[in-house]
Amino acid sequence: MPPLNQLTIDEVVRETPDAVTLVFEPPASGAPLAYQPGQFLTFRVPDSGAGSVGRCYSLCSSPATDARPAVTVKRVPGGYASNWLCDNAMPGLALDCLAPSGSFTPQDWDRDFLLFAAGSGITPIMSIIKTALHDHRNSLALVYANRDHESTIFASQLEELEHRYPSRFTVHYSWDCESGLPNPDSLAARLTSIPVNGRHDAYLCGPEPFMDVAAAALEISNMAAGRIHREKFQSLTSNPFSHADGAREPQPKEKDLCTVRATVDIAGDRHELKWPRESRLLDLLLSQEIDAPYACREGSCGACAFTLISGEVKLLANDTLDSYELEQGVRLACQSVPLTDDVEIEFN
Repeated sequence: MPPLNQLTIDEVVRETPDAVTLVFEPPASGAPLAYQPGQFLTFRVPDSGAGSVGRCYSLCSSPATDARPAVTVKRVPGGYASNWLCDNAMPGLALDCLAPSGSFTPQDWDRDFLLFAAGSGITPIMSIIKTALHDHRNSLALVYANRDHESTIFASQLEELEHRYPSRFTVHYSWDCESGLPNPDSLAARLTSIPVNGRHDAYLCGPEPFMDVAAAALEISNMAAGRIHREKFQSLTSNPFSHADGAREPQPKEKDLCTVRATVDIAGDRHELKWPRESRLLDLLLSQEIDAPYACREGSCGACAFTLISGEVKLLANDTLDSYELEQGVRLACQSVPLTDDVEIEFN
């Protein structure tokens, strides 16, 4: 099962009337939390009825600039976990969480970045911005949509970064509709002031309609689809901590004993397995007590993503991988069943 961490809140920062940043103490082990810019943490939030619920929140801190890891939580109307955290989070409160996960992390920091965020979608984008400006030399342009200035998370921090890096970082705000989502024409017009060329990668985070509009505008500007990366916020419908607390996955049943040969590499550890044809890869790995990464188990978060080296699998559901990632052989362990007799897999 994935490693379970405990982080203690050191500071609560009120970003807007409905958003707070939880800044955590460095881990008790003394070693810094190992994460990549753009990743998220899955927290166990106390619930008097269900015991706990699991929720994912992106890290807004940067491993390059911040000694203390931090996440930002925006209040969701009717949402239990976000409201509980906004109302109850205080210094000294300890929260259990799974290891950092997610693939919304730039792979080539030499390329210039076009960044699109709406609302709390700025959270992982902020981590990427701070890392790029501190550790690299590329240029960044951010298009940031909100209802109004009062609801704009990190407004003062972004202004400070613009002043500190005037030749490398620009912010283009969009407050042109009640929902905070720009229409296609207004977003396309904003792109005319940002020269889009073959050196750019684009990173999008926010509501699905916003990302659809941004992707369409980028494609009109002749950006290749493989250069457009999305981060999707999904609500979990199951509790990943029921497994982290020690519940075992069931062993394959007799009817599943028709198996294929699977070679699975996880962080350099190689496993040769018999994979029942009707079983999902993540279920198999957990049943063998193999430490595989996962969070939502629903095909929504990308925490269990792996690369298919050879063979083929069927994805039962996919709410996070885009067409480019699929072409590169990326699949989700929680939704993959085998199609060929031999499969080779690598978790990066």
